[in-house]
Amino acid sequence: MRILQSILLVLLFVPTWTGPKRLDLLGRDARIDVRRVPLDPADPARRRVGQLTWLGGMQLSSPDPTFGGFSSMRLQGDRFTLLSDGGNIASFALDRRGRLSDPHFAELPDGPGDGWQKRDRDSESLAVDPASGDVWVGFERANAIWRYDSSLTKVRGHAAPPVMARWDENGGAETMVRMPDGGMIVIAETTRWRYRPARKAVRFAGDPVAHPNRGFQFGYVPPAGYDPSDATLLPDGRLLILNRRFALPFDFSAKLTIVDPAQIRPRAVVRGREIATLAAPLIHDNFEGIVATREGRDTIIWIVSDDNQLVLERTLLLKFRLEPSS
Repeated sequence: MRILQSILLVLLFVPTWTGPKRLDLLGRDARIDVRRVPLDPADPARRRVGQLTWLGGMQLSSPDPTFGGFSSMRLQGDRFTLLSDGGNIASFALDRRGRLSDPHFAELPDGPGDGWQKRDRDSESLAVDPASGDVWVGFERANAIWRYDSSLTKVRGHAAPPVMARWDENGGAETMVRMPDGGMIVIAETTRWRYRPARKAVRFAGDPVAHPNRGFQFGYVPPAGYDPSDATLLPDGRLLILNRRFALPFDFSAKLTIVDPAQIRPRAVVRGREIATLAAPLIHDNFEGIVATREGRDTIIWIVSDDNQLVLERTLLLKFRLEPSS
């Protein structure tokens, strides 16, 4: 009885926790609502921007207040997996008519730190092994790469590559692409090479979790005023890089560039060829995730935005067809 009384007194008189807020997790009652959006609100018939043809777009929302913040994505058949910068996962099926079904919510089973704070799960990029389905996730702040199984429920391994150790705490592994030979390209969001107008980047030779010391450094120069936020491998082997810009008072835009991987060599500085710009009056937001896939002979580009869980931003999922260059 005395022990019980002591516990009650502690609960009554000890101040409540005032430290860092616990990381918010998605609930298990998964619901995702869809609303169609146009490429150009002032001209709903518009279908072309640069080298891209508009195939449709949608705004995603949910009654769950933690929904959003998506920084990268995976597409397998008709199933999308969106990964937030807090380790939350939203997955769903989407048919050719844009009808969404079978939504599920989850979170990464483990990662850097203890998972109490968002900074412990600052998952900003992912890459997929087409053979096993395993997923690599790049974490900012920790400057680490973790490998998970295809279901994102089991950790295969992790590493903090020494070459990334001094990357900016909030400007690290924003972009990650798995190459056809099994290697990996990782590009920093803001970390620059001293005396060079380029973001630091690494071409890992093989799995960076298994071999974090193999590979070489190079530099990527984004369009002026922009930062790389994600990339994907096109069917022909070129890199399609998504570059994002924020301007005051509150305005986002994005540029897409294509890089020939033959340019990527030790200590080289590469620039991409611009193919499209998403900026006002066209649809625009904080675009952070991109995936390329095939539909018949067409190369399809999907782009997702990170709404930062702010009312001034949206979770947008856009679909384009990449047209041949002239």
